[in-house]
Amino acid sequence: MSTSEKIDGLPTAEGIVSRRSPHSIQKTLELFKQSIPGHSLTLFAHIDHSAEARRAGLEMRETHVLIFGSPKAGTPLMITSPLIALDLPLKLLIWQDEHDQVWVSSTNPTYLSARYAIPQNLIKNIAGADALIEQTIQH
Repeated sequence: MSTSEKIDGLPTAEGIVSRRSPHSIQKTLELFKQSIPGHSLTLFAHIDHSAEARRAGLEMRETHVLIFGSPKAGTPLMITSPLIALDLPLKLLIWQDEHDQVWVSSTNPTYLSARYAIPQNLIKNIAGADALIEQTIQH
């Protein structure tokens, strides 16, 4: 599937999973920022694309990227497959569509595992991201 295709109005891209959040943008961001340290992860950055657009005199719906991870989990992956550093630390896109629905999108760990030929014994290092996302949006 190309990035221009849509399923039920939702943009799609290979390897990307999007989940509906029952919360507002701010509440979803708050929940993730609170839950990341509780899973022994570090929040490295929060990029507010919509705020940067406003500073440039442009308008866009709320769009935020959280960059998070764990050097303890990520380093063995990068030693095994250096190119995975292009996708690490992990990223989470929290965005609002034209109907004000909030979405949480991320790269599927199974896709990353296949893309970078991650050995079975190291898949657990990225597989927990899906559980974190599910737990947080169901909070």
